[in-house]
Amino acid sequence: MQLVKAKEMQLIDQHTIEHVGIPGLVLMENAGRSAVHYFLEFFSHITNKRVGVLCGRGNNGGDGFVIARYLYTMNIDVIVYICSFETQTKGDAKTNLDIIKKLSIPIVELPNELTFQKSKMSMKHRNIWIDALLGTGLTSDVRAYYSQLIEFVNALKHPIFSVDIPSGLNSDTGQPCGSCIQADATITFGLPKCGQFQYPGLNFTGKLCIADIGIPNQSIDAVNPKQFLLTPQLIREYFIHRPSDAHKGKTGHLYVVAGSPGKTGAASMTALSAMRSGAGLVTLGIAKQLNPILENITLEVMTHLLPASDECFLELPALAEILDALKGKKCLALGPGLGMNKSIGKLLIELLQEVTIPMVIDADGLNHIADHVHLLKNVKIPIILTPHPGEMARLTEMSVEDIQKDRLSIAKSFAEKYHVHIVLKGAASIIAHPDGTVYINSTGNSGMASGGMGDVLTGIIAGFITQGFPIEKAIQSGVYIHGFAADQCAKEIGPFGYLASDVMTYLPRAIKSILSED
Repeated sequence: MQLVKAKEMQLIDQHTIEHVGIPGLVLMENAGRSAVHYFLEFFSHITNKRVGVLCGRGNNGGDGFVIARYLYTMNIDVIVYICSFETQTKGDAKTNLDIIKKLSIPIVELPNELTFQKSKMSMKHRNIWIDALLGTGLTSDVRAYYSQLIEFVNALKHPIFSVDIPSGLNSDTGQPCGSCIQADATITFGLPKCGQFQYPGLNFTGKLCIADIGIPNQSIDAVNPKQFLLTPQLIREYFIHRPSDAHKGKTGHLYVVAGSPGKTGAASMTALSAMRSGAGLVTLGIAKQLNPILENITLEVMTHLLPASDECFLELPALAEILDALKGKKCLALGPGLGMNKSIGKLLIELLQEVTIPMVIDADGLNHIADHVHLLKNVKIPIILTPHPGEMARLTEMSVEDIQKDRLSIAKSFAEKYHVHIVLKGAASIIAHPDGTVYINSTGNSGMASGGMGDVLTGIIAGFITQGFPIEKAIQSGVYIHGFAADQCAKEIGPFGYLASDVMTYLPRAIKSILSED
């Protein structure tokens, strides 16, 4: 599913009007009519309800005027509250305002705080609200007076239906701009907005409906938005048919470098998750002293004993043995549980420059390269980095708070700058590719906030690459299926308390479920 940023949607609308020739009034009419249809579907018991329509003076308000007209002609009790002087409304919105005035639909002007205070009692008696106050172009914090309006409507605790986007929500980042309408449902027009699928925007949006208002594909193609939502239909298309005569030599061989004292579980889960995802063979390169532990917990995985320090941390002399072991392998997974010993850092930097197959780097691997990020620009092979926000903060020298405020743009910028693939983990994980294409994941849940989940994801992505998936499709499939398997665990085991190993174990069933859906 294609997603848009605010500027892109503006350009799509502009192309539709100016180049295709569909008037803005037609688009506004289509938007209002679609909104009414969904509004009545969502609020099916609207009889005897009193509807308040909160309108701004722009096109979002114009959509609200159209909605009010349709509701009025259905004999629904509706009052329009326009948050400006009527004379400030321009263009297509003014045309629709003039129409509802001619129909004698009740209109209350709220141009300032004084008029708002006088109208509060009337507004309290409206028991369903339609929010058509602010549109998708908002980037700065909501002004004081509008902030009061939004907080007042939220505080009424009545159902709220937002038009295009909840007022106060940044449509690109999903962050509230100060105050934000808490919608029960939202109808968005043309294409869904990036912020409606990122947190906390998902929580403010409520149930989302996407309305076709007549925007042609030609206009969308002219702008070419490069953001997408991962869906089961998309993932299903990616899977490679496995012939009946397939054998382990044809389904790929993965090499994993992971684990250290106290973190052998990370190495185990990465390797086993790759096998659970369908990789034919997995070899786990580990400090030789750790072999007795890992051989007992990874029955199907081969181990490769590497030279290490007395403290069981890999050292630079392991480089030659790893490079030799990579012959014939399809992918290298690097980092889970390796530890932060300086000798490991030196080894990883050398590997970054010497390896000739795709690399998936996670956890301690990311932390070791944080001070050498510039080296990524010179790497000619596909590099997949899978940071959580803290690791992303170290890679970018930003704060976690700043990362979380604009996850999509930051991941996209990093991927383009360093020519790498980024999986910025967290609720609604972001996948950014070097060509500027970005995907938002739609699976996963808060029960995944426990140790080991990232190790499983590393194994899944590396496992798909090993089987021959194109890099982009392997990453997208891995992220989606990881979250999908966790969603199934949440249903069958409980909303939290299930383990990363439970998700790992569920992977084959998750893949089966996705592939068998109609």
